[in-house]
Amino acid sequence: MVNYPNLKKTVQTQTTQLKKQDTSRRGYDLEFAINESNVFYLVHKKANIHKKPTPIQVVKVDYPSRNAAKIVEAYYKIPSTTDYNGIYRGRYIDFEAKECQQDRFPFRNIHPHQIDHLDSVLYHGGIAFLLISFTNHNEVYLIDASYVIGKYRNAKRQSLAYQDIKDHGHIVKQGYLPELDYLKTIDQVYFKEE
Repeated sequence: MVNYPNLKKTVQTQTTQLKKQDTSRRGYDLEFAINESNVFYLVHKKANIHKKPTPIQVVKVDYPSRNAAKIVEAYYKIPSTTDYNGIYRGRYIDFEAKECQQDRFPFRNIHPHQIDHLDSVLYHGGIAFLLISFTNHNEVYLIDASYVIGKYRNAKRQSLAYQDIKDHGHIVKQGYLPELDYLKTIDQVYFKEE
């Protein structure tokens, strides 16, 4: 749905749709918090950051009735890169969001093509990072992609420990509006000279 002439109506609709998407899950949901924050940032003209759609090839659709089509079978067309991208303060931003229920971030949760993509973003002058939520601590950290890439490619272990992320990452403030103020953390990490 596109309602560009009336941005407020579009944003209100997006917010309502986001809330309806995941009412069955209880507890903290990183993706929901990022999406809500992105809507807040867009409405307040702070940034334009969106979740990337995953390209799929629809193979089979079930039509029980004319207005109730349901995708029954689909395949990923190509491997997805990262979860989010956009622009903030004139800089391109690209990041992956991950939730961890244990005190470590396993490298199997990020794919080699995603590491290569983040590396390419850094090479071209963009801002690239991971947002990692440790649900058992109710904490979210922003960790620069260059650190994760280095550890991933020269791995002596198959994960990053919670303490390692806490030491090398940056805590992201959680609140009401925006729910996850990761732009404030980006300001502290990437724009501190200004």
